[in-house]
Amino acid sequence: MSVEFVSVVEAAGKAVDLVGVGVIVVGALLASGVFGHELLHRRPPHDAYRRYRQTLGRAILLGLEFLVAGDIIRTVAISPTFQSVGVLAAIVLVRTFLSFSLEVELEGHWPWHPKRELPQS
Repeated sequence: MSVEFVSVVEAAGKAVDLVGVGVIVVGALLASGVFGHELLHRRPPHDAYRRYRQTLGRAILLGLEFLVAGDIIRTVAISPTFQSVGVLAAIVLVRTFLSFSLEVELEGHWPWHPKRELPQS
């Protein structure tokens, strides 16, 4: 592999990582702003807090997806070794577990269970 290709792939992986961090930071700021606005406008605090956690959780989930993509780009595209692939597997496993846990918490049910429709009044 040429040095230029390795540099480009490394830069692409870092750029995707930067996007992931940006998504988490911007999502946290927006979720916090909306939460503060809802509290100031006398929304029930419990409902505002629930929406805040859901919005923040979704931003974290999306950011984690970008971070995993950045890890994959850097590890697989640049001469993967057993050690680098093993580290990647561990990182992906931990981030997948975090994503799965957040998804269950946000949706309130296991992914393989259908979403319950609320009765309409």
